[in-house]
Amino acid sequence: MTQSAHRSDFLVLGSGIAGLSFALRAAAEGTVAVLCKADSGLTNTSWAQGGIAAVWDDEDSLEAHVSDTVTAGADLADPALVRDILADGRGAVEQLIEWGVRFDRCPSPGDDYDLTMEGGHSVRRILHAGDITGAEIQRGLLNALAAHPQVTLFEGHVAIDLVTERKVSRHRTKQRLGLLGPEVDKRYGPGGPEGWMPGQRDRCLGAYVLAEASGAVRVFRAGVTLLATGGAGKVYRYTSNPDLATGDGMAMAFRAGAVMANMEFVQFHPTCLYSPRSKTFLVSEALRGEGGILRLPDGTAFMQGVHPLADLAPRDIVAREIDAQIKRRGLDFVYLDLTHEAPDFLRERFPGIYERVLEAGYDLTTEAIPVVPAAHYFCGGVHVDRCGQTLIDALLAAGEVSCTGLHGANRLASNSLLEGAVFGRRAAAAGVAQLARIADLAEVEIPPWNSGKARDPDEIVVISHTWDEIRTLMWNYVGIVRTDRRLNRALARIELIKQETQAYYWDFTLTRDLIELRNIVTVAELVIRSALGRRESRGLHYNADCPNRDDAGWRHPSFLRREW
Repeated sequence: MTQSAHRSDFLVLGSGIAGLSFALRAAAEGTVAVLCKADSGLTNTSWAQGGIAAVWDDEDSLEAHVSDTVTAGADLADPALVRDILADGRGAVEQLIEWGVRFDRCPSPGDDYDLTMEGGHSVRRILHAGDITGAEIQRGLLNALAAHPQVTLFEGHVAIDLVTERKVSRHRTKQRLGLLGPEVDKRYGPGGPEGWMPGQRDRCLGAYVLAEASGAVRVFRAGVTLLATGGAGKVYRYTSNPDLATGDGMAMAFRAGAVMANMEFVQFHPTCLYSPRSKTFLVSEALRGEGGILRLPDGTAFMQGVHPLADLAPRDIVAREIDAQIKRRGLDFVYLDLTHEAPDFLRERFPGIYERVLEAGYDLTTEAIPVVPAAHYFCGGVHVDRCGQTLIDALLAAGEVSCTGLHGANRLASNSLLEGAVFGRRAAAAGVAQLARIADLAEVEIPPWNSGKARDPDEIVVISHTWDEIRTLMWNYVGIVRTDRRLNRALARIELIKQETQAYYWDFTLTRDLIELRNIVTVAELVIRSALGRRESRGLHYNADCPNRDDAGWRHPSFLRREW
């Protein structure tokens, strides 16, 4: 079933900090459609606990923040690029405050903002709102958005694929030859026979979108499209991410021909609450920033001697050491201990975490709590320039879906919200400039969605089983510690799953589960291929078959692009 096309100057896929920052800035220059596949308040941003990093007072400096970021990123990031991004940090945070976001202030005279510490930082520079910073940012931005007449919010809308001029060209070929689904690819290759030359730039025209409530597929047409769909933690069995983090924007961009960068660098948050009775719940790094100590069951503090910062070491080092301790000693988890801190301080500083941990049966004021690593953040994604522009005209990306180069091989804590805010603003400026140029181009007719001979699925269990298989495979073979043998096994299996999923995709009518399954298959393959390609261990990518860092041969990003 199809519906009429929706038109706007700007199309935003995603409603987190990057997407909403873009929308609020772009709305001054044109109409904006913001799509989210669930409730607009449910995003990776809204789940962020710790805070947002920015140089805020005289005890800090831009150079110190740059140094901490590059060091945490295992020297993969270009310091000049990092400096350029972080220099916009304070302005981006001030803009959030202007939009109504409220960060905690000190009770002392002067009423300055309460800055906290997290792992990898050399000074206190993290602005926060209790331990629910992301939820407060989400609230402030959505309130500002609701008051803007140029912005329309579409909840329950699931993006299927980007529409580009190349895709429209392929559609014309299918119509002329009477081919459906993958048949045109078999005959002519994915690019189609319409005369696209190697290196020719494509242009994004919008997206095909499933309106989940009605089952209708709509065309959302726009002059400029922003991908702000977040990360892909659900590719792994254990993750701190919400269920919607299925790598949709990464997969759609790759299928459209965008360049992907650094997909091997997946950050596993060291401390997620271990609880067989509930979903994985992230226990903020700020707890270690405020004195939390990682211990073995016998009480031994094991991070001393592993890194000079001990429990405040960068996340890749902490996660790898926890993983090693668990495997070496046959444990299910290790402990995070804050019982030496004042109970009132813990309840006031971490009210949300305190309540969630209590619901799981633990009191962090009186007992050490069990924690394990879980997939948390993708440092790789759609490759963009310093303004969020991709190699596809009129397609931008911001936030976790993108790879700006800021994080290098490992993300410094609380730099992600900052990156989303900075690039949401930068992409808006770039998008406004692109819109002015695009207005002079001839309009390309976008065909309605064609379901072909698809029928209602009769074996939903196939989708759920394949989901579980992929996530288990990625956890066991492409996790914190990797080997060539496990990676090659994972690639062989994911190639078979991709073929099975593609056939299922063309045979049955679309559902959100099927769309997301197709996307996590794509993202899983990208992670595996990128991991096999990097012949060293650096940051978040640790391969036991090449355990050493190789600055001479591998101090550069990795790139993947679909072969047309």
